Amino acid sequence: MQPRHVLLAVILSVFWGLNFVVMKVGLHGFPPIFMAVARFFLAALPALFLPRPAVPWKTLFALSGTLFVGQFALSYPAMAVGMPPGLMSIVLQVQAFITIGIAAVLLHERPHPRQIAGGAITLIGLAVIAATVGVNGATVPGLLLTLASAVSWAIGNVIIRRMPRTETLPLISWLSLLAVLPLLALSLAFEGPARIAEVFTQVSWPSVAAVFYIAFVSTTFGYGAWAVLLKMYPAPVVAPFSLLVPVTGTISAALLLGERFGEARFVGMALILVGLAVLVLRPRRKVLIVPS
Repeated sequence: MQPRHVLLAVILSVFWGLNFVVMKVGLHGFPPIFMAVARFFLAALPALFLPRPAVPWKTLFALSGTLFVGQFALSYPAMAVGMPPGLMSIVLQVQAFITIGIAAVLLHERPHPRQIAGGAITLIGLAVIAATVGVNGATVPGLLLTLASAVSWAIGNVIIRRMPRTETLPLISWLSLLAVLPLLALSLAFEGPARIAEVFTQVSWPSVAAVFYIAFVSTTFGYGAWAVLLKMYPAPVVAPFSLLVPVTGTISAALLLGERFGEARFVGMALILVGLAVLVLRPRRKVLIVPS
């Protein structure tokens, strides 16, 4: 890779890693699901100028419903009820191995030994982390919601596997547009009109800035830059940079939020990263890991 593209990939991993800390800031002023509404409303604005991707409507709705609605309607509340940002940035990456399992069942793709080994290491790491719930802010509901979010993300990955190649920015913009109304309905049902109304009178500028960051830096710029790199270089060259995202997420949570990890949790997180490295560093098929 050319040095400027290496720099872009590293900067992108930092931006995506910081996203988990920024989410925590945003949740101080927004109800979790309504924050997802705001994120995708802003991220959908380019759809006003971009043509709809040449993808069937039913596929767009299914992909938006899993990759955006399901994933973030679960992950944002997970952080609100007890999932530290640094820990979440790593636990969410088990979606890669859940994707392999779903693809094996639905697409009859037989996992190869590296995938099985990586998945086994990751499951051990996840079990170690599960044993630490109730310590330093992590809760059982937070962990379960995070895992459910990873499952929704994985289902979206499998849908992408069956799609024809298409431009990333129009796809992300239109998927964001389709996510707004379902998320708004969920927010109204679970958070209520009164709580949503409070946002417009009591929200702080840091929370507003956080939503703009998530929408334009993490979503529009992030996915756009990732697509540019994947068009210019083979996936095996670009994919390893995704490993930096949970690392930068963990470091930023420790430095900016004072998040601390006990020995057991640190071991579990390290095992997940090792399992992910086994999968990503020598990929054999299409890359499925796209950070939040």
